[in-house]
Amino acid sequence: MEILSLKELKPFLQAFLRIILAIALAWLWVMLFATPAYAQDSSINYSSTDLTNRDFSKKNLVGAVFVAAEMRGTNFQGADLTNAILTKGVMLGANLEGANLTGALVDRVTLDNANLKNAIFQEATMIRSRFYDADITGADFSDAIIDRYQVSLLCDKASGVNPLTGVSTRDSLGCR
Repeated sequence: MEILSLKELKPFLQAFLRIILAIALAWLWVMLFATPAYAQDSSINYSSTDLTNRDFSKKNLVGAVFVAAEMRGTNFQGADLTNAILTKGVMLGANLEGANLTGALVDRVTLDNANLKNAIFQEATMIRSRFYDADITGADFSDAIIDRYQVSLLCDKASGVNPLTGVSTRDSLGCR
């Protein structure tokens, strides 16, 4: 059995120390800078619920679920609905004035006669949703996904500038 000399062992020791140093630095970075991911403490789920004329004004409804909920005349004025799920909802005459729906899933929702003044729909997904006779003055639809036909209808009545984002409704919809 041949024992390696110190000269022959030196490259192996250097490589081993580099690996140990890299692992130590990675561990230190994780301990000092990584932020933990927490599960949502309590999920708000109003799926298939009749919420007609309920008052959710100025409520924190981040990530709330309203799948197939009946929300006729419901008041969401100033509510935070960031990343909320409103799929298949009926929001006829609902009040969403000043509500924040950033990143919300608002697909297949009926928003006819709704008050959407100064609402924020940035990066919202709004496929197959309807906005007939909705007031969209000052609403911000920046980077939202909306059916072309609905965009053309919204552009016909788009006006105003959102007071929080400073974006005009026409610009956010890409109106010409």
